[in-house]
Amino acid sequence: MITISTDKSKLQVEVIHQFLTNSYWAKGRTLTQVQTTIDNCLCFGLYKDDVQIGFGRIATDYAVFAYLMDLFVLPKYRGKGYSKQLMKAIVNATELKDCRTWMLKTSDAHGLYKQFGFTELHNPAIVMEKLVK
Repeated sequence: MITISTDKSKLQVEVIHQFLTNSYWAKGRTLTQVQTTIDNCLCFGLYKDDVQIGFGRIATDYAVFAYLMDLFVLPKYRGKGYSKQLMKAIVNATELKDCRTWMLKTSDAHGLYKQFGFTELHNPAIVMEKLVK
């Protein structure tokens, strides 16, 4: 049975850290950093029979803006529609109902996110970023 929860006490931080530290976007992130991101975001755990198989987090003010980060499903559970279930739970979360601007970055999952209304920037000239190395 698949469940999705925002209860942070259910999160298996070691599972999250193990996946993220080997991902292209969070390579080398420390366990302390992962815990800090969990502490400061709205988090969604994806579970199969109480074992965590996926994760996603939203940095948000709960009123205007939501930024989706660190979404994943463990490799052995992919191809079963679980990422779609997780995305549906995230975009329909009551806590985020007032957010009108959503953003994310991805190098390889455009197809998934487009199914939930994400597009390329409509006006990239007004968006700025600061990358610190």
